[in-house]
Amino acid sequence: MEFPTQTMEGSPSSQRKMGRGKIEIKRIENTTNRQVTFCKRRNGLLKKAYELSVLCDAEVALIVFSSRGRLYEYANHSCSVKGTIDRYKKACSDQSGAGSVAEANAQYYQQEAAKLRNQIRTATENNRLLSRHMMGEGLSSLSMKELKNLETKLERGISRIRSKKNELLFAEIEFMQKREIELHNNNQFLRARISENERAQQSMSLMPGGSDYDLVPSQSFDSRNYFQVNALQPSSQYARQDQTPLQLV
Repeated sequence: MEFPTQTMEGSPSSQRKMGRGKIEIKRIENTTNRQVTFCKRRNGLLKKAYELSVLCDAEVALIVFSSRGRLYEYANHSCSVKGTIDRYKKACSDQSGAGSVAEANAQYYQQEAAKLRNQIRTATENNRLLSRHMMGEGLSSLSMKELKNLETKLERGISRIRSKKNELLFAEIEFMQKREIELHNNNQFLRARISENERAQQSMSLMPGGSDYDLVPSQSFDSRNYFQVNALQPSSQYARQDQTPLQLV
């Protein structure tokens, strides 16, 4: 009767099943293995430096020299390795005095502000010079290539200006055409009203007895739709002549 064999703790099969053990920190003698390990650890170190600069908004500069003398460096986008080293030197130059780090930082930010002021001054001068060139002034110092580039920029700007002007003109013409149609319709409406008024006046003048009696306004009708007593009065020019005047005896 056979029994299953039990694996001893110190056997090679049990060691293969266990997790990866710790690597002894010492110089790797094999050249190939040392080079492979250097590439892997270097990439991991650069990755950690990048994560530290992004997550913590820290200024990180990393310098690595291989055994063959090759340089590998990293710095976050807001600074450079040289700038970080200069800042480090300034921070370490006066460690004995109190507040040396704050003074170094203040000096560093003053230098950065001076650099920014110089950049702003240079950009302002360039814009002023470009505006003069756009006006056709100070062209004697330009080369043929610079003049060609300036001409191309001017043509592009003029084409944009013309297209915008034409767009505004077309919009204004469309608005004026709509306004013209509205005024024409209003004019036709007013003409029709005037014609109706003229026809109404002509029909009133052709009514019978219109010349013998003065017409009274519409409010002279009573509730029975009859004229009032004084509604029809003979006109002064048609006074009756058969009436005899009264005489006092």
